[in-house]
Formats: sequence, C-alpha cells, structure tokens
Amino acid sequence: MLTDKDFCRLGQAVIDTEASAVAALKSRINAAFATACRLILACSGRVVVLGMGKSGHIGGKIAATLASTGTPAFFVHPGEASHGDLGMMTADDVVVALSNSGETAEINQLLPVIKRRSLGLIALTGNPSSTLARAADAHLETGVDREACPLGLAPTASTTASLAMGDALAIALLDARGFTAEDFAHSHPGGRLGRRLLLRIDDLMHQGDAIPRVTADTPLSETLVEMSRKGLGMTAVTGPEGEVIGIFTDGDLRRALDKAVDVHTTTAEAVMTAAPRCIRRGLLAAEALATMERDRINALLVVDEHARLVGALNMHDLLRAGVV
Repeated sequence: MLTDKDFCRLGQAVIDTEASAVAALKSRINAAFATACRLILACSGRVVVLGMGKSGHIGGKIAATLASTGTPAFFVHPGEASHGDLGMMTADDVVVALSNSGETAEINQLLPVIKRRSLGLIALTGNPSSTLARAADAHLETGVDREACPLGLAPTASTTASLAMGDALAIALLDARGFTAEDFAHSHPGGRLGRRLLLRIDDLMHQGDAIPRVTADTPLSETLVEMSRKGLGMTAVTGPEGEVIGIFTDGDLRRALDKAVDVHTTTAEAVMTAAPRCIRRGLLAAEALATMERDRINALLVVDEHARLVGALNMHDLLRAGVV
C-alpha cells in the first residue's frame, strides 16, 4: 500500500522528468526554429496542424494558441484528411505536423499531397532521421531522454515538450506580428480578460437623466432626494456650464449629520467634497476600476475634455459588467 509520501514522491519525479524535457528544448531553438517562424509569417493562408492520438490533442491546443495570438490556424485529424478533409487545405497554407516517432502512417501518407501542393511543412518529431523530419522544410526536434511514465510507454514528457515548442512558436510569432493585448481581447470577447480590455466607461456609465446631479445652491434636502432617486450613493454638484465642482456622497451625508446641519437651509456646496476624483470618458472600464481601488472610493463622475459632467458609475456597475 502506497503512503501519502510515496504518492508525492512519484508526482515529483514526473514533474522533474518533464521539466528536464522542456529545459532541453532551449538548445534546439535554432536556425530551424527561425525558418519555421518565417514560413508561417510568409503564409497568406492558415496554419494546418496535424497529429494522431496524444499528439493530436497537443496539436489541437497548438492550433488554438496560434489562432488566439494572431496566426490563423486549425487542426485537421490525419485519419480524416485522407477521406475528404484535405479539401480544407489551400495552396496558401502551411502545415505543422506532430509525430514523436516521425513515422506515423496517417501523417506520412499525406506527405505526397503536401509536397504536390507545394505547401510549407514544419515537423515536430523526436527523431531527426525519420521520414517526416526529412520531408519537412523545418524540423523542430522535440525528443526526450525518457517518458515520465515508468513503463516508458504513455506519451508524457514527449507531449509536454511538443506543447512547449508549439507555445514557443506561437509567442515568437505574436511578437513578430506586433500583436497587442487589445488584439488578444478581440479574439476573446466573451471572457473576463476580453471585458477588461474592450469595455469602455461609456458602455457602462449612467447618462442623461440617469446621472445624479444638483447645483451648488440646491438645498441638502433636495440633494438627498436626488441621491435616493438615482440610486448611486452620491450625486454630482455642477456649475453653471455643467462643469463638476464637487460630489456629495453617503460619507458626506454622515459627516453633515454629525454636525447637526439643517437639511432645509444648508446647500449642497456647503457640505460637498470639492474637486472630486473624476475620469475622462472613452477610457477603459478597467481604468475606472483601478482608480476606485487606488483611491478607495465606490463611485466616479465621468467628464468630457472640458470637465463637464457626462456620466457616472459605481462599483456595482463594474461588478455587473464582469470587469471586477
């Protein structure tokens, strides 16, 4: 019966083996790797990734990483390719084929078609002398000294090495293309990252009649009614041109009540916080969040380039939008 210590020892041995396999790849980032990058950058079509079995799963992930980082790519199952899916490939594409042995029959039987169509071929194999490696325009060696599997049978370290090499390709291409965080967000609009990088303050802020606002001479009693009606826990105090001169918040209300002010005769200007923190329209909602967190506030007034009030938002708006 294995003990907890035995399980941990076995798990750590796997991590050590796979870490060594990945570390060994560094010396193989060479001229062939640069050739592979140039082939893909020169490609006017898409990258077609091939792989059988476990290599196929890794190939699918590599294709997905390429596609999400600016290099159009998709995965094709080699077994299906010879039964019609070859029609997905065009003369403008580049093929990336994964096979640890380099002798996977389903991939190698496609080599004559790939060559006949003059498609660029990048091979990731563990055998530089293999059929696939010799046929490739660029061979990226991903061989390992041993698998993490104690039987030496289950693809483990070898698939990890292939995945790491695929990531190296994708990120080198990302940098070469000048791919930005905003570009990444456009291909991930449904995720939290996309929302943080795409949502603008203008998309979330309360506008028009929904903005809580009073003038400097508004009685405190009416100011409280405006705060309650608009439900943002604050109200802007504006000047004659619509410029923001102050803000009145729940905190200001507590301080005013501590002073026992007369809510009917005291004006908003007398109890407001002057020169409040505002944010310009058009900026990312994530910047509004950063400002709130930095200044430890729960709401912001939004102004235009002339400091005129155009909107308002609070932390609940950011929470509902998934920015937080």
